[in-house]
Amino acid sequence: MQEKDKTRRKVLIGLTSAVGLSGIPFAATPFIASWNPSAKAKASGASVKIDVSKIRYGQQIQVAWRKQPVFVVRHTQESLNSLDAALSKLADPNSDSIDEPYKNLSPTRSQSEEYSVLTGVCTHLGCSPKYYPEVEPKAWDASWSGGFFCPCHGSMFDIVGRVYKGVPAPTNLIVPPHFFDGDILTIGEDKGVA
Repeated sequence: MQEKDKTRRKVLIGLTSAVGLSGIPFAATPFIASWNPSAKAKASGASVKIDVSKIRYGQQIQVAWRKQPVFVVRHTQESLNSLDAALSKLADPNSDSIDEPYKNLSPTRSQSEEYSVLTGVCTHLGCSPKYYPEVEPKAWDASWSGGFFCPCHGSMFDIVGRVYKGVPAPTNLIVPPHFFDGDILTIGEDKGVA
């Protein structure tokens, strides 16, 4: 009889231990997840990190930072070479009317010679401009050389976010603080100009 009780006790201890061990991942997940910044912290300005190595030349991706869209554009050499062609159409080609963090650092208006990082909010009334990289006539500009067009009220920006003359938007698209560490772009922090 005692042998039976010992066997039963061992079986119950084994089953209880197995059930307990299977619950550890469920208990640990919320604990480990609590180490990540909260949604509120992210929304209030926590930085965002993205790997830009997978962005194709000429492509734009969109990420969210501070509840706003941020456009990251990887430029082709051809598009960068054509930046001067639009100078006569631009209202503020050198970003003199705004406080720009990386002014005169590179033609992309960022800390990179290859990528532009722009807040995707039109400076007119806060709509989100659309990216049209094609160099071809468009309904809004017969001599379109690529860039951003805001469908709400017709504001136009070149491929690095500089505003055209005679459109409702008063200034260039805003460049958020950012830095590159190899292929990792951090938006929301500035480690100084490299």
